[in-house]
Amino acid sequence: MALDITKDLLERVEELIQNQKDKSLSKFFSEFHHADIAEVLDELSFDDAVYIIRLLDSETTSEVLMDVDEEVRENILEQLSAKEIAEEIDELDTDDAADVIAELPEERKQEVIQQIEDREHAKEIVELLRYDEDSAGGLMAKELVKVNENWNVLTCVKKMRLQAEEVTRVHSIYVVDDEGKLKGRLSLKDLLMASTRAKISDVYIPKVDFVHVHDKAEEVANIMSKYDLEAIPVVDELGVLVGRITIDDIVDVIKEEAEKDYQLAAGITQDVDSEDSIFALTKARLPWLFLGMVGGLSAASIMGVFQDAMEKSPILFLFTPLIAAMAGNVGVQSSAIIVQGLANDGIKGSIWNRLLKEVSLAMLNGIILAVLLFSFVWITKGDFQVALAIASSLFSVIIVAGLVGTSIPLILDKYGIDPAIATGPFITTCNDIFGILIYFSIAKMIIGF
Repeated sequence: MALDITKDLLERVEELIQNQKDKSLSKFFSEFHHADIAEVLDELSFDDAVYIIRLLDSETTSEVLMDVDEEVRENILEQLSAKEIAEEIDELDTDDAADVIAELPEERKQEVIQQIEDREHAKEIVELLRYDEDSAGGLMAKELVKVNENWNVLTCVKKMRLQAEEVTRVHSIYVVDDEGKLKGRLSLKDLLMASTRAKISDVYIPKVDFVHVHDKAEEVANIMSKYDLEAIPVVDELGVLVGRITIDDIVDVIKEEAEKDYQLAAGITQDVDSEDSIFALTKARLPWLFLGMVGGLSAASIMGVFQDAMEKSPILFLFTPLIAAMAGNVGVQSSAIIVQGLANDGIKGSIWNRLLKEVSLAMLNGIILAVLLFSFVWITKGDFQVALAIASSLFSVIIVAGLVGTSIPLILDKYGIDPAIATGPFITTCNDIFGILIYFSIAKMIIGF
């Protein structure tokens, strides 16, 4: 059952810890999922969290460590001996084990690896540590079920039973040749229907999706999402099957990318959270705040050029915030759709077709909003020329903002720059400047100063 993290529950846990009711605590936590236990540890003091970790059995502890907050896990690992960490590592799949060890200082890594009793497990973890954490090799686990194409069905079943003991969940059965190269996949139904003497080469499915060890994590996520895969095999440069990536690891990648893009769109240049230091938060936010200030100063300078126009027609000043806001909003909307499409690999066709579509959309929205604004200004202010100038400016600004919001992410993506940086402060600042310039330029032409 799900654990409801309440103040009363936390007080109860703290009371059991203070009274050293180890058996009661063990029985209490045995009824709950490791993710719920991790949530409790995140709310407890550091010392209490370490106390509970040492109390739980190794299998539960290893799963809890993967779910607790990174900072909490780091603090817990600092208090555990190399042997204690190795005992937890022994219970984890190779991909999770490699993730934990990768967070340790270099000297500590070697100590923990030396303490792992299962030397084959240790060898596989060391192999995974060689890959970039944001690559398919860094995501994959070594645990999988594979069969040789030259085996018969009876031999295949025997070998599968031995391998399945090391695999938490069997998503797929992969077929390899004598050199270990991936040949295809094996359907469990076909295996059950085949004669025990039949060779695997006669019943396996040669079509199988796979990724290479050095493929980027985002590419793996796109492939698994596109084909609705629960797991995907990983091959090396020679085509040898070296591991598999499961959907739970890809969900983590998608979440991390979404958080990164959200922070970039909000004008935060580094991966930070609310618990980081004031210096780290300032360093992450200041560049975009500076950009916003430069944009504001630029817009103010443009308004200074048209100061005579505002003195002769003060009503223009009243609608300046509206024009700037609409420019920013339209630009962010356009860029957000493009960034989302690029992230999901959903942008098809040429850039020119995409720009043409955005211009058409901007024109339709611009006409509707301009007519409404023209009617409002003419009725409330009684000045046809001013109403026409403001409405025409809005129409033009919407089109330009749509083009800017669409083209910048596409251009950045083409040159290998994360298009998420185009949203938020960057697009808003650009369109504020363009919007003010267009507004007063059109007003000057229509009203005449």
